[in-house]
Amino acid sequence: MSSQPVSASILPAGTKLLSVPDYAEQLGVPVTRVFDMIREHKLICVNDSGSKRIPADFLSHKNTTNKFVPGVIALLADGGYDDTEILTFLFTEDPSLPGRPIDALHGHLAREVMRRAQAMAF
Repeated sequence: MSSQPVSASILPAGTKLLSVPDYAEQLGVPVTRVFDMIREHKLICVNDSGSKRIPADFLSHKNTTNKFVPGVIALLADGGYDDTEILTFLFTEDPSLPGRPIDALHGHLAREVMRRAQAMAF
């Protein structure tokens, strides 16, 4: 796990990013709570022109952090993956899913993504 945010350039072009205050507003929590989530490695932020930003895809349709995101991050981090590798896994197309793992976390393939993350970590 890295202590500094990784460059936003590792994400696919067009990935919607939210500032920490905007993410906190979506969740309806104080900004400090989002910084706690980043520090606790439940979220990963990226550096976008000197500003910490969080992929909007981490949010569920109910404006909460998708319940599987912290779990996938934890599994991969515990397996030795750094933030760059975790984001690359989540945002890279996987034809066997099909689609990106981050998108699958929002649907019926979420458990499959969790299973794959667990297998990668060992």
